[in-house]
Amino acid sequence: MACDHTSCHVLGSACVSLVPIFNHLPEEPLNEIMKCVTSVSFKKGEMIYKAGDLSDSLYIVNKGRVKIYRLSDTGKEQLLRILYPGDFTGELALFNEGCHESFAEAMNDTRICLITRSDLQQFLLRYPPIALEILAEFSRRLAQSERQTARFAAEKVETRIALFLAECLEGEGDSNVITLPMSKKDLASFLGTTPETISRKFTEFESAGLIKQHPQKKMEILDLDGLLLH
Repeated sequence: MACDHTSCHVLGSACVSLVPIFNHLPEEPLNEIMKCVTSVSFKKGEMIYKAGDLSDSLYIVNKGRVKIYRLSDTGKEQLLRILYPGDFTGELALFNEGCHESFAEAMNDTRICLITRSDLQQFLLRYPPIALEILAEFSRRLAQSERQTARFAAEKVETRIALFLAECLEGEGDSNVITLPMSKKDLASFLGTTPETISRKFTEFESAGLIKQHPQKKMEILDLDGLLLH
């Protein structure tokens, strides 16, 4: 459901201020971008777009979470990434006309802000720093894709899980406690295995003294080297 003019301006401001490709800009261009933003709300489980849909807008998560995934020929879901407030998708539409190759689904009640290709292309021409920030984001996603490829190159599911946990730990500074960023079901989809296997391997890691599981998806990494060699 789209918002009215006043609420759209407020939500546009919130979206623009969240996104790294915009929030470095001076006030004037920020205000211009806000005027072009529209907002749409989705309930949990609703599709934001599907593979094959026309790709003509940048989608910015203002509230909630969105999972981006593909379907194999057999219909099996392969999770690509999860978007949180401030994250965006659909950026490839900025450079060429085409269709989405993946699916975007609201994981809970979610609000999305949209900027059309034509509007954003005008901003890219007038404010080159936006283009540099988008290229930086492409670079981050390429690195993430390469890590994902490395994980799938590992034949053992234990290695795939261990590499994922090690990456989660990288963002925790000096702490050895991580919060899993997704459910076991989504993690299984992300790593190409089953939720039952994820649960079993976590139990095995815990029994071996490598990790300790805590409530609310928190996990203590007790022996990272041992985990990677397990």
